[in-house]
Amino acid sequence: MAGGHGGFEPVKLDPAIERWSAMRENVFQHFKFTRRATRQVVTWGLIVPGIIATIAMTFDNQYDWAGKQRGSSLLKGTPAKPAPKEEE
Repeated sequence: MAGGHGGFEPVKLDPAIERWSAMRENVFQHFKFTRRATRQVVTWGLIVPGIIATIAMTFDNQYDWAGKQRGSSLLKGTPAKPAPKEEE
């Protein structure tokens, strides 16, 4: 459908995009751990997930959204908001 048949090319190829695509396909053959690459791997692979995990574990099981009324605390273990008194 989109390929060229019989000398007809419906899609114009951009040489810069083709070079970039070839480079991305073969990056594993030329990759080297430099100081910058190592710093990025440590930052984005260890430190950032560690911070997110720490935050998640800190706030895990502290809040209870089930059955809460407007104005009552979302913290677990706090008493529910008292029902308004009806005047007789």
